[in-house]
Amino acid sequence: MAGKTVLVAACALIDVDGRVLICKRPQGKHLAGLWEFPGGKVEDGETPEECLIRELEEELGIEVTHACLAPFVFTSHVYETFHLLMPLYLCRRWTGVVLAKEHEALAWVKPDKLGDYPMPPADEPLVAWLRDLL
Repeated sequence: MAGKTVLVAACALIDVDGRVLICKRPQGKHLAGLWEFPGGKVEDGETPEECLIRELEEELGIEVTHACLAPFVFTSHVYETFHLLMPLYLCRRWTGVVLAKEHEALAWVKPDKLGDYPMPPADEPLVAWLRDLL
């Protein structure tokens, strides 16, 4: 038994050159040093889209609207103490400049190179979808 299910929303920001933004988890956090898609835990009473609008502003300093978030795929992964359910949204339009406010580093990566970056187990299946469909 994996324990409770945690809903986390993630976003693949895609720039004009077709690159996807990934963020390096900072030291001191669970899975530190691994690369992930920006996003975070959906809070009580919040939709995944509302979560992403909040998290992208907090983590990256950008504004995203609900209309710019397109549901893409999801991943389901059992960690030792919880089950993670994570929808991934695509976003090609935002306002502001992307800054690493909470992450150790940021990287804009072509979809076929995402596999070169170590990621948490839950994020890995998303890479194949992005590579194959972008």
